[in-house]
Amino acid sequence: MQSEQQRVLRNTIPDALARAVRRSPDKIALRFGERSWSYRELEAAAASVGAALQRWGLRPGDRVAAFGKNSDAYVLLWLGCLRAGLIHVPVNFSMTRGEVEYIVNQSGASALFADPALAAQVDGLPCPLLGSLHGGGPRDVLAAAQGPGADILATLDEAMPAQILYTSGTTSAPKGAVLTHRALLAEYMSAIATCDIKPEDYSLAALPLYHSAQMHVFLMPLLLMGGTILLAQSPEPGFCLRTVREAGITSFFAPPTVWIALLRHQDFDPRELTSLTKAYYGASIMPLPVLLELRERLPALGFYNCYGQSEIGPLATVLGPEEHRERPASAGRPVLNVETRIVDEKMQDAKPGELGEIVHRSPQLLTEYWDKPEQTAEAFSGGWFHSGDLGYMDEAGYLYVVDRIKDVINSGGVLVSSREVEECLYQHEGVAEVAVFALPHPKWVEAVAACVVLKRGAGADEEGMLAHARASLAPFKVPKRIVFVADLPRNTAGKLLKRQLREDYASLFGA
Repeated sequence: MQSEQQRVLRNTIPDALARAVRRSPDKIALRFGERSWSYRELEAAAASVGAALQRWGLRPGDRVAAFGKNSDAYVLLWLGCLRAGLIHVPVNFSMTRGEVEYIVNQSGASALFADPALAAQVDGLPCPLLGSLHGGGPRDVLAAAQGPGADILATLDEAMPAQILYTSGTTSAPKGAVLTHRALLAEYMSAIATCDIKPEDYSLAALPLYHSAQMHVFLMPLLLMGGTILLAQSPEPGFCLRTVREAGITSFFAPPTVWIALLRHQDFDPRELTSLTKAYYGASIMPLPVLLELRERLPALGFYNCYGQSEIGPLATVLGPEEHRERPASAGRPVLNVETRIVDEKMQDAKPGELGEIVHRSPQLLTEYWDKPEQTAEAFSGGWFHSGDLGYMDEAGYLYVVDRIKDVINSGGVLVSSREVEECLYQHEGVAEVAVFALPHPKWVEAVAACVVLKRGAGADEEGMLAHARASLAPFKVPKRIVFVADLPRNTAGKLLKRQLREDYASLFGA
């Protein structure tokens, strides 16, 4: 039990939310479908969910997996876990049963709450407590939100883990990044300060909440500032455009793939998006030609490039609207609580313009990968956290992200940045989307390959596209093959799945 003085000085996420509730108790905090929650109602519901979790036998430090699409119940489970001292474990709702089972087992989850539509994928999993996010049953989060609350905050401490965020596992089994209350609050401060988050913002949150960007860069910082969030289940382009227009949305976050889908949608009309003042993008690299087109068609809109990764909460650097004019290809500069360097293999600073790995120091960082001490030690080797990204800084300290290190193509012993090739192909007037990746090759070991989605009505063939690339790129950077596809694979957070493309086309060159 904490002393009175300890509790007075304490600063956990529920404490920060309580301050927002006192400032704006009757303001609408969250809308989902037909339901609306004021700040007072949201905090009371979170207290009721936290009390129910304790009644159901969960104790501080227990892990609670959440397997569902965006909903107010999902938010209430997250906030209820925080109040009860539990560790929230978000699970990508597109995962297979085997993938969910791995996360449940690896995290040692004591409970798993799922959407009714996903219940069949988790029924019978070796988890002590199975419940529902909404839809009824004896352990239903939305029903619990209407029940009795309790003062269950006395055991909380800002050093306690709040969440285990599992990485995408593109090269190995997913790792669980452990983030404390203190780390996430530091990240919220960075997001509020650098992304210009204001109480008057009315934000559309349509990207998955299991993903750290939507939850921790936008939803939670805006709640702490006293703004209003319209929560949606998916970023379907027609729905997003209609919602911005009809609801008067002022801010919106999406990865580049979603912004491209909005830009190419038949209902895209800049005249109907005048309420929108802040446009955030991140989670993957925005093609420069697409960004320039967006800024040209929406000149009054302020664009923010947000770069980072789950392990740092996830926000690391931001390029603000004014900075876009001179450095549209940059990822910006480190945010309030992050220090960033570019280093070589010996951890020596790279010179301005010189490529190296991006590393960070920050109170926002994970404390460990859950139950993976060797991977934790490797990630923090040299006293800095290793991002796994390749980049450089200019003389003014602006960061440029070149590629994921694993996405750099080694063709015949020469390194090729997949992003550079993508930027070139995006300059072709017929290209809507493109992904460049490495494939096994009998001569070059790795060959540059590309999958291209054409704009509606555009006519192009492989030879014409290759001729376009040869006009701008050195011969070793020109793709050996270009494949035209109807769409590119992406996960539910909008990230391109180059891993799947490498698997699908592995035999393209007969290697």
